[in-house]
Amino acid sequence: MLDVSVQATGISILKNKYDKMLNTSFTLFPILTTEKLTLRQLSLNDEHEIFILRSDSEINKYLDRQISNTIDDARNFINKVNENNLLYWAITFSNKNILIGTICLFSFSEEDNKCEIGYELLEDFQRQGIMKEAAEKVIDYAFNIINVKKIEAVPHRDNKNSINLLEKLSFKNSNEYNKTTPELVCYYLTK
Repeated sequence: MLDVSVQATGISILKNKYDKMLNTSFTLFPILTTEKLTLRQLSLNDEHEIFILRSDSEINKYLDRQISNTIDDARNFINKVNENNLLYWAITFSNKNILIGTICLFSFSEEDNKCEIGYELLEDFQRQGIMKEAAEKVIDYAFNIINVKKIEAVPHRDNKNSINLLEKLSFKNSNEYNKTTPELVCYYLTK
């Protein structure tokens, strides 16, 4: 895996009843960098790009979420993410501070020592290896800083681009379907 370069301090360690430790709390948002990308906290300056991501019918075709109808919807989403201290990164090129996509870790389970990963990318930046580079960095962060042992992803079975990305990242198909939403397939990666 890639070396983790985190520009934040104050990550606290939480212990669960099984003495597994997940670093799921932080005082400063962790900024991650790769050769070409910076993964940083969302800001209100991202409202236009978040609006595009959350209102584009092609990007949202396989996502079960509320579509943004206005810039205010995008602004409210950014505020909600930041107020709840979620690990939801804006993906930018290192030489430009303009959001081109997002990637997040969520649904942390200390009992099972796992989390879920999600991502989206503006259409103009798809199929260029950008999300693979961002995901490798976030996966490395999840395994080596947060200390999860398993990362799950649940793409729609028809979202071939997402499934191909997961397979390039060595995720395995669990061959289990989501009982409440059978069109979703479960993938996982273990440390």
